[in-house]
Amino acid sequence: MVQGIEGYKFWNWAETYACQPELYFEPSSVEEVRQILELAKKRSKRVKIVGCGHSPSDIVCTDGYLIRLNHLNKMQKVDKEKLQVTVEAGMKLTDLNEELASIGLALSNIGAVSDVSVAGVIGTGTHNTGIKHGILATQVVSLTLMTAAGEVLECSESVNREIFQAARVHLGALGVVLTVTIQCASAFHVEVQQFPQTLTEVLNDLDNHLQRSEYFRFLWFPHTDKTAVFYGDHTDKPIKTTSNWLKDYAIGYYLLELLLWISTFFPRMLPWINRFFYWLVYSAKVTQVKRSDKAFNFECLFKQHVSDWAVPIEKTGALLRQLKEWLDRNPKVRAHFPVEIRFARADEIFLSPCYKQDSCFINIIMYRPYGKEVPRKRYWAKYEEIMRKNGGRPHWAKANSCVHKDFEEMYPAFQNFCSIREKLDPSGMFLNNFLEKAFF
Repeated sequence: MVQGIEGYKFWNWAETYACQPELYFEPSSVEEVRQILELAKKRSKRVKIVGCGHSPSDIVCTDGYLIRLNHLNKMQKVDKEKLQVTVEAGMKLTDLNEELASIGLALSNIGAVSDVSVAGVIGTGTHNTGIKHGILATQVVSLTLMTAAGEVLECSESVNREIFQAARVHLGALGVVLTVTIQCASAFHVEVQQFPQTLTEVLNDLDNHLQRSEYFRFLWFPHTDKTAVFYGDHTDKPIKTTSNWLKDYAIGYYLLELLLWISTFFPRMLPWINRFFYWLVYSAKVTQVKRSDKAFNFECLFKQHVSDWAVPIEKTGALLRQLKEWLDRNPKVRAHFPVEIRFARADEIFLSPCYKQDSCFINIIMYRPYGKEVPRKRYWAKYEEIMRKNGGRPHWAKANSCVHKDFEEMYPAFQNFCSIREKLDPSGMFLNNFLEKAFF
């Protein structure tokens, strides 16, 4: 029988949420996972699964049993004809990227971070950018799921289809994802072009940007009209990289954190800090060629609060103008850079923020320099107000104030998901405070 550990304390990556489960487990087999669920059922305990803990929310926090699948981390099968791989749920994308590269394959799109588990990254609706690409869960062609009863279900478009459309963004609410089969692509390089534009210029030409580049995104620097535009496209060119002050030189990283910490005492500095780092890092035209996963990953720098909402793509310009105008009218409200704007196509996944609508994700952050909290409530509240009024849907892994009634209105297939959850987990074994707020 697998043994649980007492006294374990979990912190998420940003150190904004923590919990102390009654028992912590690291099973090394499917049978051990089943044993833990049987024990939990016998003792009426709740169970949560944690990947790498990167989500800036309390989505995995529990005082019951916490399971980390870091030992279920192997690639099980490769189908080179279909360009598909089947991997265990606890495998990290960092490891998957390397194994795929060694056999001439790659993921067609991944998010900003690869230090995440496969099941975790799909379970929260994680995305990157590219209007021809969906959220990462759209690359999943099948998965296996262990329910609260210990039954293992095969799920795909042809088998248990309704459960499949729920389980691709599962929130850890349906059971334990054991394996995931992913549609890959042949290995490729991405040419990344970075160039400056004003926010006005980008928004006025947004449709053209979306058509010109497969992986188009841009960063806006609050308290300015400055943006950094990024085009990313397949290329046969050899790898060619340049240095980046924030990522490659420790002095840039430490200087930014120090200045942001000082600005907590002198808030008027913040607009100048945003302008300074824009000039230092993003104001020049830069072209690089990278292996695909290296091109998709984005440096998160240090601990931070994050909120990220998807809105109908046609409302992108109006929403960003509203947010900028509000910040301009309220100079005492401070916002850190960058606001990251990315795009994703519509899908049929029940709890996907892109359910049946092409979407723009608008991601805001507030850093925590040296762990210090920075005032953000007014900024967060206005941002959410703008998103809500314009058909926005929050990213499940990131901060928001939504409750059950909100989710019912925002997600057309919300009740479909709830029905499946109640069927697969009638006793609520996989619930926690985060999910109770969503479902009750």
